[in-house]
Amino acid sequence: MPRRHLNLRTAGTALIDSELVAVRERMEIPEGWSPEVLAEVEQAARTPRPPLHDATALPLFTVDPPDSRDLDQAMHLERRGSGYRVYYAIADVGAFVRPGGAIDAEARRRVETLYFPDVRVPLHPPQLSEGTASLLPGQDVPALLWQLDLDADGVLLCTDLRRALVRSRRKLDYAGVQHAIDSGTADEALALLGVIGPLREEREQDRGGISLPIPEQEIEPVDGGYALSYRAPRPADGWNAQISLLTGMAAAEMMLDGAVGLLRTLPAAPRSAQDRLRRTAAALGVDWPAGLPYPQLIRSLNPELPAHAAFLNECTGLLRGAGYTAFDGSVPPEPGHAAVAAPYAHCTAPLRRLADRFAGEVCAALAAGEPVPDWVRAALPEIPKLMETGDRRAHEVERASVDLVEAELLRGREGEVFDGVVVDVDERKQLTGTVQLRDPAVRARLTDDRPGALALPLGTHLRVRLTIVEPGSGTVRFAPA
Repeated sequence: MPRRHLNLRTAGTALIDSELVAVRERMEIPEGWSPEVLAEVEQAARTPRPPLHDATALPLFTVDPPDSRDLDQAMHLERRGSGYRVYYAIADVGAFVRPGGAIDAEARRRVETLYFPDVRVPLHPPQLSEGTASLLPGQDVPALLWQLDLDADGVLLCTDLRRALVRSRRKLDYAGVQHAIDSGTADEALALLGVIGPLREEREQDRGGISLPIPEQEIEPVDGGYALSYRAPRPADGWNAQISLLTGMAAAEMMLDGAVGLLRTLPAAPRSAQDRLRRTAAALGVDWPAGLPYPQLIRSLNPELPAHAAFLNECTGLLRGAGYTAFDGSVPPEPGHAAVAAPYAHCTAPLRRLADRFAGEVCAALAAGEPVPDWVRAALPEIPKLMETGDRRAHEVERASVDLVEAELLRGREGEVFDGVVVDVDERKQLTGTVQLRDPAVRARLTDDRPGALALPLGTHLRVRLTIVEPGSGTVRFAPA
C-alpha cells in the first residue's frame, strides 16, 4: 500500500526483534514445517490437480505491494458492448492441498498468514504460497477464474466460474497503477480499472455501503530499523478493492442460491449505537442533517480534519461484530454484511486466509453443477470458529508489533511534549481516551489526572506529555500538558 511518511526517526531492530521472538513464543506462533508437510508440498508442487480449461491466453495482471510474492488475484478488464467484462483469477489452492492431508491440517492450525515487522508467518509453505500456487508473472498456475459481466453503470449482469490454467503477464504495484492511469499511459485493460472501480464505488453508495477512510498505522523497515507511518491509500487501492468486493458479492449470491456455503457477515448496528454516534457528531460540530444517510455523511468527511478524524474513529463501533456464517441446506436468516450492504463472502485470498479456500470450493462445485464435496460440507461448521480464533490472533500480533515499535521510538523521551488529536474518549471514564500524534505516528492511551478536570476534549488538538514508556511490554501513556 502507498505510504505517507510522517516519521524519520527509526527504532533499532536488535531489541525489537528479540522482543518479537518473545511475543511469538508467548502466543505459540508456529515456526517451520513438519517433514510430513514438506513432503506433501514437494509432491503437490510436481503434480497439482490439472484444470480442464486453458485460459493462459488471457493477459492477466496483478496489483500488489512491490515486495509481495503470495499473489492471490490477477485480473483482466475489457469492454463488452456498452458494458464491461471482468476476468478475476484466484489462486486455486485446492489444486495443491489434499483434503485431510498434512498441508490441510497445518492450514487449519494456522488459519491465516501473520505479519510481524521482522518475519511473515505464512498460512501455507512458501514453496506453494510464494511459488507454484502464486499468480506470479510468467508461470502457468491453476486458478478459479471468475467472469463477471457488468452493464454500462457497473451493475453485475451475470457470473461464470471455472477452474482454469492461467498465466499472469505483469506484476504491478499501487503507485505504478495510479501513475499510469493518472498520466494516461495505461493500456486499455489497466485504464479500465479507473473506469470500473469508480462505477462500483457509485453502486456501493447506492446500496448504502461504507468504507471508513481512517489513517492506519504501519510499520516499515527503514535504514536498519523500524519506523511508523500512517497509511494513505490512493484511489487505485479502492478501485482494486472494488473488484475483490464484486467477486465476493457474486460468490455470496451463488452460495445463497445453492443453499450451501460460507459468508462473511456483519449485523446492522443497534439503534443505541447510531444514536450515540449522532450525539458524538453534535459534540464534535460535525454537521449531520436529519435526512442525510450515514454512508453519505462518511463520504463527505475529511480525515485530515481533527474533528472528522475523531468522528470516523468513533464510527468503527458500528462495524464491530463481523464474523463468518456457515450454512448447508437452508439460507441463514440474516446473510448480509452491514458495511458492504449486501451478502458477501471472503473468497479472493486463499493463499493467506483459510476460509477463502472453502468458499472457493463451494462456488466451483455450484458453478459446475456438481455436488459440493463431502469433505467441504463436513468442514464448513468448524470454519467460523477457526476464523474467529485466527482473526483475534492476527489482531493481537498487529497490536503487539505496533506497541513495541511505538515504545522503542519513544524510549528515553519521558517528559517531552507532543502535538496530538484526541480521537477517542471512554464513554464511562471521560478522563481516559486515545491520542493520535502526528509525528511520530503513534496512537496511545491518554489520561487526565489533573485536579478539577472534567472530560477529555474529543476531536480537538491537544498538547500532551509522555509520562510512561515501557519498551519491554510496549506500554506508552500520555497526559495533557
